[in-house]
Amino acid sequence: MLICKQQGMLTSLVGRRALVVSRSGASGSSCFSSSTSEASDGGKAKYWKKNAIGRYQRPIYVAATRQHVGKTSVSLALVSGLQKRFDKVGFVKPVGQQHVTVNSENLHQDIRVDKDVVLVRERFHLDHIDYQHMSPVIIPAGYTKKVVDGEITYQEQLDSICNSVQEVTKVSDVVLCEGTGHCGVGSIVGANNAKIASLLGADVVLVANGGLGSAFDELELNRVLCQHYNVRIAGVIINKVIPEKYEQTKHYMAKALKQSWGAPLLGCIPDRPYLGCSALADMERLFKTKLLGGDIHRFRHYNVTDMSLVTTSLTRFLENLRLKPTRTLYICHVTRDDIILGFMGEFQRRRKDFEKPFEAALLICGREPKYTITKEVKEMMVGLSDMPVMMVPCTTAEAMAKIHGFTPKLNIDDKARVGKAIEHYEPYIDFDELLRRTSSCNSSFNDPASISLEDLKRL
Repeated sequence: MLICKQQGMLTSLVGRRALVVSRSGASGSSCFSSSTSEASDGGKAKYWKKNAIGRYQRPIYVAATRQHVGKTSVSLALVSGLQKRFDKVGFVKPVGQQHVTVNSENLHQDIRVDKDVVLVRERFHLDHIDYQHMSPVIIPAGYTKKVVDGEITYQEQLDSICNSVQEVTKVSDVVLCEGTGHCGVGSIVGANNAKIASLLGADVVLVANGGLGSAFDELELNRVLCQHYNVRIAGVIINKVIPEKYEQTKHYMAKALKQSWGAPLLGCIPDRPYLGCSALADMERLFKTKLLGGDIHRFRHYNVTDMSLVTTSLTRFLENLRLKPTRTLYICHVTRDDIILGFMGEFQRRRKDFEKPFEAALLICGREPKYTITKEVKEMMVGLSDMPVMMVPCTTAEAMAKIHGFTPKLNIDDKARVGKAIEHYEPYIDFDELLRRTSSCNSSFNDPASISLEDLKRL
């Protein structure tokens, strides 16, 4: 490759095609142009929207470095922020795993879509998009084997994704795609995040958990895969940063990204433990059970640090009920009738005397059918329908281990936590820089790998 500079322009000759890179004095952003721009976009132009000031907006693809880094929280905040800047925001989850059944108005039938699609569409009232186009590929159990056996072709999946994004693009001013896991997820079925982003001509926003060294290492692994598919990195969002190390992490991560990648830190978000606390509804899904009482408290959240396994006498337990934080999750074995009755008694006493709110919950553990709550205790629970008690079909040790290892996911039913997540994340994201990085003054978006890193840093 021959690179030369003439009259403030950077000319890169790649093979037989000349690529010209200039700077836009008005916005300070770079513009990529080519005499063969329409022919060289690889058909990706149908996913790009021309805005009111003549710039072309590319799809924004959110990917993570691994599971449980807050990608959905970031996506929710991005949709919220984009809605303040565009009339119609589109959303697609190209490849999904955990699915729910919804009704498609276009198809007049029930279809399966990723659960995050339901969350985003209902939360932000994206009524201009039908579910039919929001979750084109779902990977349930057994799907991978069918792809490997040739029952489902790679091209079928990719065509479905491209068609869906094209339909959403037609009715939207900007499209946000949420990936599944890290950039390599989906490789075995030929539909990993980096490959899909490349097909759509989308720019990737990488999300990683807070820290410096380990976070940057994980980011680098994902950047290399994006580079392999010629995908642009719009920027990075660092999540769950320890508040005491916030300024340090923000400063050095931004500096490292600029020096090594020429990419910006689009957001640095301090940790908020509440967002990672399980609600009783989450525990219902975790243990595949239902509350025996206290349904009105299903979305009350409990921190694992305030979880207490009861192995003491009834007297000490009652002392703890009155001295420990009121929102404590207690766990006991089903054979401890004294503890269960003591919990019921304290609940009734607090309700009668109008003392400080009783927010504790009780998980009663025991493997069925060997262990079960006695008939007499069940009869005493009648009339205490608002007391949060759950029967869990496992040992106390297993219950505690599962809760400690569980990462609750945002869902449409838990409106309070979803709202808090958006409220917390959105202010920390630099939307102006994000949109500057994901738009251009013309419709030519050539391979950024054809430009040297040093030149990219200057753009």
